[in-house]
Amino acid sequence: MSVGIVGLGYVGLPLAVAFAEAGIDVVGVDVDAAKVADIRQGHSHVEDIPDERLRGVDGKILATTRLVEVHECDAILVCVPTPLNANREPDLGALLGATRALAGVIRAGQTIILESTTFPGTTREHLVPLLEESGLEAGSDFALAFSPERVDPGRTDFTIRTTPKVVGGLTPSCTERAAATYAPICDHIVPVSTPEVAELSKLLENIFRSVNIALVNEMAILSDRMGIDIWEVIDAASTKPYGFMRFEPGPGMGGHCLPVDPFYLTWKAREYDMSTEFIELAGKVNQQMPYFCLERIERALNDVAKAVRGARVLILGVSYKAGVGDLRESPALKIIRLLADRGAELSYHDPHVPELPDLDLRSGPLDAALEGIDLAVIVTAHPGVDHGEVVQRAPAVLDLRGVTRKLEAPTVSQL
Repeated sequence: MSVGIVGLGYVGLPLAVAFAEAGIDVVGVDVDAAKVADIRQGHSHVEDIPDERLRGVDGKILATTRLVEVHECDAILVCVPTPLNANREPDLGALLGATRALAGVIRAGQTIILESTTFPGTTREHLVPLLEESGLEAGSDFALAFSPERVDPGRTDFTIRTTPKVVGGLTPSCTERAAATYAPICDHIVPVSTPEVAELSKLLENIFRSVNIALVNEMAILSDRMGIDIWEVIDAASTKPYGFMRFEPGPGMGGHCLPVDPFYLTWKAREYDMSTEFIELAGKVNQQMPYFCLERIERALNDVAKAVRGARVLILGVSYKAGVGDLRESPALKIIRLLADRGAELSYHDPHVPELPDLDLRSGPLDAALEGIDLAVIVTAHPGVDHGEVVQRAPAVLDLRGVTRKLEAPTVSQL
């Protein structure tokens, strides 16, 4: 078997390596020529795939910008971005463009699988007509299925092999063929009846997290006004052995999924004369968290007799989650811009993000970064960062992640 992968980003490259490690020849296609050149030289742009691992499958992955190279592959996986546009509506431009181009190179007998997160109906309503411009019939001449990616950057306890793989084909035969494609790299395949079920299952997974994060964020805002420690509240509630799942507040949502995916469903719901008010409200709450954090920063500075303008503020962690350098939708960037607009003198420390060119900032060593500051704000709590040293040396600390709770100090305030 040989596999073609269209899109070599955070989803596509790990899949390519997984198939290659299973002894399967892979053709990886990406429009970014620089990325392709790096992969050919054994340099990975995805943190979860170290260079050594990529070099370990040298000769098994053909990285190219030429889509025609997938013509001879037995299966083709589409892993291109599906972002939101400026109006926070689905932007399928990259997906539809890739699909239209695929129609010119596919052949009978292939299995085509979409992994990119999208709204229910995309596979059937958008991919089928475009791919059938090839003169081939979906479900008959070629198999077509949807199988949502379940990538969680930085996570090591669950891998492509150990994370169950949902697969929904256009026909039962399509589902079987898609499942067979993943069998060499996934231990547990979960077949479902249609692509729509698979598409909606991915959105439900992420909306579940979005809604619960919004709930605990709103509780944090209310607890702050009531003078109650939200972290102690969460600890107490977490002792219930059933009917409760722990979620923790923070500065907002970031990454490739949670800030984006719910809006795919709210947009699609309008087609059915339905307003998904609960989902949209969760999105609004989470989008407002950087502004609440700004208010908390202003109060923390006020406690040390400082105004925001001219205050020297150190941001600790700027990526969207701990342990990775991914900046997509990171709430830290919003907080930095809000502070900059108010005249704060900003610096940051993040071992995973050496520079922020758009903000003209570079990460400095922690020891030097703590010199002469007025306030340290823990936005993303990376493992390996000595937050104890931060508490000892900074004149004031605002912890938006709850990592300093056991370090009792009068200079520390929590979200």
